[in-house]
Amino acid sequence: MKQFSICALSGCCALFLFTHLGHADSKSPKWAATNVKQAGPDFQKQGEYSGIIGAGDEALKYGVQVIALGNGEFEAVGYPGGLPGDGWKQEEKVKAKGESRGGVISFVSEHGRGELGDEEMTLFDSEGNEVGVLDKVHRKSPTLGKKAPEGATVLFDSDKAEQTVKNFENGQITKEGLLKEGVTSKKKFKDGHLHLEFQLPFMPQARGQGRSNSGCYVLGRYEVQILDSFGLEGKDNECGGIYKLGAPSVNMCFPPLAWQTYDIDFQSARYDKDGNKTAKARITVKHNGVTIQDDQEINEPTPGGTNKDESIAGPLFLQNHSNPVRFRNIWVVEK
Repeated sequence: MKQFSICALSGCCALFLFTHLGHADSKSPKWAATNVKQAGPDFQKQGEYSGIIGAGDEALKYGVQVIALGNGEFEAVGYPGGLPGDGWKQEEKVKAKGESRGGVISFVSEHGRGELGDEEMTLFDSEGNEVGVLDKVHRKSPTLGKKAPEGATVLFDSDKAEQTVKNFENGQITKEGLLKEGVTSKKKFKDGHLHLEFQLPFMPQARGQGRSNSGCYVLGRYEVQILDSFGLEGKDNECGGIYKLGAPSVNMCFPPLAWQTYDIDFQSARYDKDGNKTAKARITVKHNGVTIQDDQEINEPTPGGTNKDESIAGPLFLQNHSNPVRFRNIWVVEK
């Protein structure tokens, strides 16, 4: 067998494009699935794939994120070294073009091809030799389901949804006991640690800011963006970004319908007795267990919040952007 060349997969930067036989899902950008049953067959292909390619000295861990775009179309991003947060060094990404061959989603480049099955992606070199198999993985945040410690303020607990929804203005829950978007906590805070769990709906036809958009406004004025930016660049207006102020250091967004976590340490701006601002607000954000904002200084409130007065305590505000984002297990430890 010809030895596989790693440079064949790591020397370019962009996206795969896959297509396969279409299926009957809505063509509206506003269509959203909030559970797997609604999502359809494209959702089953979307996700993360990881494994080893090559052999011997050229063996390399490799990750791919496959993104559904609706009507049987897909994009994907390949990561030499492993998935974001699992080995990728934030260097090159991989591109290839794809097509449907006998019902199998294939991507082809001058260096070889890949075939996407139900739970794995098989890679071949340019001569047709198999060089590696990437298994579909379902990553889980290490803080998912983390219980509120003693002394914490529990803002929402899906096991006690009817009781804890009362902690929010405009609070509404689903029949499954999940908190809907568009709520503001009645309690206000100055400094502390926030734990928040959220689920993005599957909106394959939507693009950009229309794709599963909400926002976690810390103190009601600093937005940590919530968006389906799975596989995207990781900008300040994408998931984990402090809106308009700071991009995440790595894009840790999981695929839609996966439960995700924010663990946020926040410190209010400081003022002296005369009302002069002496220190800016600061935020550290862990997204799915990975630090993506490290003691980030915030110059001013971000757009769309509930208040801009940095001298007072503020609530947790979860933005309504007309997309059915869901929340559970929300608590704050004040400092």
